[in-house]
Formats: sequence, structure tokens, C-alpha cells
Amino acid sequence: MEETNSEIRKQLAAATEALRKSEKRAIAGQLALEIMHEVRNPIEALGNLIFLARNCAQTPEELERFLRMSEEQLATLNQIVGQTLSLARFSGQPIRTDLAAIAEAALRVHQRAIAGKKIHLVKKLPGDFTAEVYATEILQVISNILANALDALPENGVLSLRLRKSQSHIHLLIADNGHGIPEKHRSEIFKPFFTTKEDRGNGLGLALSREIVERHRGKILVRSSVRPQKSGTTFRISIPS
Repeated sequence: MEETNSEIRKQLAAATEALRKSEKRAIAGQLALEIMHEVRNPIEALGNLIFLARNCAQTPEELERFLRMSEEQLATLNQIVGQTLSLARFSGQPIRTDLAAIAEAALRVHQRAIAGKKIHLVKKLPGDFTAEVYATEILQVISNILANALDALPENGVLSLRLRKSQSHIHLLIADNGHGIPEKHRSEIFKPFFTTKEDRGNGLGLALSREIVERHRGKILVRSSVRPQKSGTTFRISIPS
């Protein structure tokens, strides 16, 4: 019996690891798709500005204006590429990186859902909070929590992301004013395969998220309320700085 249980645990661990890698690839693919959409606008604007500079500028002042606007579009592209390369560069090993950049990338993954629900996004993400992390794994954690928040939020709801720093840790707080998590479920949400979504989800997102955070020597905590007019959920991810 003990040997059978051991074999089941091994199979479960293998299946969980395979799913973790699959979810990481899915998030990376979705991020790449959103970045492609994001760079399209400045590229199209650059093309239009080059045409105007060549064919429509009547004075040196007009030419200067078109060139200045082109530089602004190039700066936008450079920012997007820089943030993307930072994630790609840090994917293989834990390296000190900017947690705000990872949070912004996670928001990109879900930007269509955020726009579709007309979510009011509140951000306080200073760019000088760094920690040694596997960037793609922390991206996976934040993306999982954002996906749950967006499921819980109504149209025109509020989603908040804030970075704070203590002496030894950096804390990322992700809060929503959705329907909240009933008290009877709060002790279960980090358990593998627990889900309240019935035909959606596999119940591993938060379990994997906690595993990843703890592998970074951090903690993930949750507070939630289901009180009418005061409902909502806050996750706090704490990672050594």
C-alpha cells in the first residue's frame, strides 16, 4: 500500500511539473502576442511620420516637428523592447531584476481582459525595487493571481498593484474589489486541484504560485472579504530583497 501511494505521489509530482512548464510556455506565448500588438502602433506611426517628413514638410520647422515625433515613437519602441529583453535575459537563472517590469509584463498578458471589463487599474510600481528571482516564474505567479482577480471582478471594477519595501523583503500587493473568497475556502485555495470554477481551471494555479514563491524563500498570503459593498481580495507576495 505504501509503495502504491509513493508511486501515486511521484506521478502527481511529475504531472504537476509538466503542467507548470506548460503554463509557463502559455504565458510566454500570450505575452509575445500582446507585445506584437503593442509595437504595431508605434511602427505604423513611424511609417506615417517618415512619409510626412519626406513629402509634406514645407519648412525646416515642420520637418523638425515630424522628426521629434518620430523620436518619441522610437523611445516607446525602445522601452517595450527593453522590458521584454529583461525578462528573456533573466529566464535561465535567478538574477537581480526589477519587479515592477515583471508586474507590467503580467499586466500586458491580461490587458485585453482588463480593457474588456473596463477595469480601473491603480498602479504604484516604483522602478527601483529589485530582487534575485527567476523572472519567468514570478511572471507566472503574478499572472495567475491577476487571472483570478479578473474572474472575480465585475465590469468597472478596481484592480490595484502596489510594490512596497521593508528592511529585508519586497512586497507586491494585488488587490481587487471582486466578490471575495468565502471563509470556508480560504484555507483551501493553495491546495492542489482545489477550484470553485467548476468547468474552468484545473485548481493548480495558486498551488504552483505558492510553490514558486516559497522556492524563492518568500511567502504568499491572502486576505479576503465577502461583505456586501466591502468585498474583495488582496494577495501579498513577499520576496527577500
